[in-house]
Amino acid sequence: MILNVFAGEDAIPVTVPDEVLIEAEPFFSKMDKDLDAGWQMSRDWIENLNTLQRCQVAADRLLTALETENRAMAAMMAGYIINKIPGIKEIHIDTTGDMQQTEILVK
Repeated sequence: MILNVFAGEDAIPVTVPDEVLIEAEPFFSKMDKDLDAGWQMSRDWIENLNTLQRCQVAADRLLTALETENRAMAAMMAGYIINKIPGIKEIHIDTTGDMQQTEILVK
């Protein structure tokens, strides 16, 4: 599957092989467990993250992975987002430092 990622002016298609969606389930579960403790989202501490917020955190990590050309991590973060939001069409990652402004569009 391809997740269409927009970061600033850049459009970046991120390919997520089907096997990543299946084989990365333990990674996704660990990530969820880590997020269950709450997360600092820009200026705000969020105690109980909802699905959108969890995906915004993953999108922030995805942006870092793309900037550092870590394709494996980019695929994992994109896979996490696809796993959490079936039918996702594209994601617009905020690049101004406020991850809560990241937008997710579904089909």
